[in-house]
This record gives sequence, C-alpha cells and structure tokens, in this order.
Amino acid sequence: MVNTNKEPYLSVVLPCLDEEATIGTCIKKVQEVFLRLGIAGEIIVVDNGSKDRSFEIASSLGARVIKEPQRGYGAAYLAGLREARGSFIVIGDSDDTYDFYEIPKFFEALQKGFDFVIGSRFRGTIKKGAMSWANRYIGNPILSGMTRIFFHTRLTDIHCGMRAFTKEAYQRMNLMTLGMEFATEMVVAALMNNLKICEIPITYHPRLGKSKLSPFADAWRNIRFMLIFCPQWLYFVPGVLGFSLGIILLLILSRGPVFFLGHYWDIHFMFFASLLSILSYHILNLGVYAHTFALRQGFLRYDSLTLFFKRHFNLERGIFLGVFILLPAVIILAVIFWEWLGSNFGPLYRIRESILALTLFIIGLQTIFSSFFISLLFIERR
Repeated sequence: MVNTNKEPYLSVVLPCLDEEATIGTCIKKVQEVFLRLGIAGEIIVVDNGSKDRSFEIASSLGARVIKEPQRGYGAAYLAGLREARGSFIVIGDSDDTYDFYEIPKFFEALQKGFDFVIGSRFRGTIKKGAMSWANRYIGNPILSGMTRIFFHTRLTDIHCGMRAFTKEAYQRMNLMTLGMEFATEMVVAALMNNLKICEIPITYHPRLGKSKLSPFADAWRNIRFMLIFCPQWLYFVPGVLGFSLGIILLLILSRGPVFFLGHYWDIHFMFFASLLSILSYHILNLGVYAHTFALRQGFLRYDSLTLFFKRHFNLERGIFLGVFILLPAVIILAVIFWEWLGSNFGPLYRIRESILALTLFIIGLQTIFSSFFISLLFIERR
C-alpha cells in the first residue's frame, strides 16, 4: 500500500545514547524499508544525552533528531512518541541488535488489524553473543513468566525492544514511566486496554560497544512495576494464605497443645498464629485500599472480582461483618472477666482463650474502620 499523503504513514522512533557506531546503520536500514514498502515515513532519533557524534550522524542522514535531557529508557521513548506523526509507529533500539529489515513483518500485522505487535527473540533466533547467559536463561524468562502469571498473557518475550503499534493504541495506553520499566508498562497497558496483540519471531544480533543496561537495577524496576500494578499478587495472595493459616492454627491450638512432627505445639506457636492472622488481615485491607485507589485513578481496570465486590459491598455490610467478628471476642472476654471476678481477681489461666479473643477483637475493629475508609474511596464524584 502506497501512501500519497505528505504526512508520514509510518514513524520509526529510535532512542539513542552514545551509539555513533550503529545509529547510521539503523537509519539506513529503515530508509531502505520505506523505499521497499513504497510509503512515506519518518525516522525520529531521540538523543538522550549522547557525548559522541550520534546527533551529527543522525542529522546528516535525514533523521529528525530531538533532544531529551531527562535520562531514562522511558523518558527517551515518551519524548519521541510525542513527536511521532505516523498512523503506525515502530520502536527499536539504535544499537543494531534488532534488524530493522524485519519492519515489514510488523507493518503487515498492523495492517491486518492488530493494535500492538511485539517481537519475540525466544521464538526467533538469538545470535551467538547477543544475550548473556543470565539474561537468556534467568532474567528474561523470570520476568516474562511473572507477566504471564500476573496479567494472564501468553507473550514469551515482554522485554523485546522491537515493537509496533497504531497511533490510536499508543494514545489509549497512556504511558508514563521514565525508566526501563517502560517496556513492562507498555505490555501491561496493552493488555489492560484489551488491545489486539500479535507476537512475531525476530532475530536478535550482538551489539557493538558496551551495554547501557544495569541488570539487577533494571530487573527490580520491572518487578516493582508489576507488583504495584498487580495488587492480587502483592497483597491478596499472601494475605489470604497467611490469614487462613493463622486462623486455622488459632482454632486448633485454642483447644489445647497439638502433637505434630514429633513435637508438642502450644502457647508460643499460638502467639505466632495470632500475629500471622492480624498482619495478614492488615495486608488484605491494604490490598483493598490500593486496588480501589488504583481503579479510581484509572491505573487499573475493573475485573469480574472487583465488580462483584463493588456491587455487594457497602458501609452497613462492612460494619455488620465487623460486629459479627467482634461479638464472639467480646463474649469470650466477658466470660473470662466474669470468672476472674468470681475468683476475687485471683490467678487467671485463660491464656488460650485470651489470645483467640484478642485476635478476633482486633480483626473485628479493623473490619469496621476499614469499611468506613473503603466507602470513602468508593464515593462517586460528579
């Protein structure tokens, strides 16, 4: 398909930081692709603080070069994407590790109706020396695996830097992060906005010069982003598991010591179960607060579980649940106090019952006050 308009049909955005050895090669490849496809295109090179001749080389070859003083992978891309005028956009690193002769595969997928196209080095070919052993067999598989679990996708290489999307899709994704987590944010945003996604195999080549990546720091930035934007795994999974285990242990040990694995488990372990229950319930409440706030701010989308909670939760039901938990605690404590009063405030040996009652008392009160706060978060504004 040939575009006869003066406006570029395809924009290619290349972030650049000291890539004088390869930026020229990347630009020339993209220009050849434009000629092959017979379309009007533009190349945007974002200089992210280069101290070599990258800027001069890119300008001399006809690329539109913009400077972004804010350092960061995401900052560079956001600056370039704001300037992109094409209906379709391709992004990729300017170190020649991605073969821009493969752009037609991405372009074809977009023309078929896909909103977001991402390359997969693992489904394609990784040339010898292109990726370190740790990144190939530990880092990338773990991060991609976490994304598949957290966000229910089948993508195999979420950190592949060669991607393509429509201008409309970019606007819907509403990207904002400035560092390496930008790569994860883009995938998560595409999934959350129900974009039509396609993954295609590509070839990954060794780079010239020193890598700009900081493996551990960059990995942590991506993990942190995923955890913040997936309250289910950060709060709800550990909270439910810890709370369930703690309450079960409390109820079992409230009847007396238990012989298990060759040892008697008694009062000390009951204190641990109480602490586990209270802390886990607190984590669950934090998860509800975080999830509700993220929904209200537009960071997350409503899912079936959230919609169910919103339909059935209200302040009165939350208070009722808190009182329901609080009532047996008050009864147990009242019985213990009455017994203590009957013994003229003598020695008291109701330690098990006290631990159980105080645990339920704290959880009940937290439920009541949390219900007020959650109701505040759910208030609709005109």
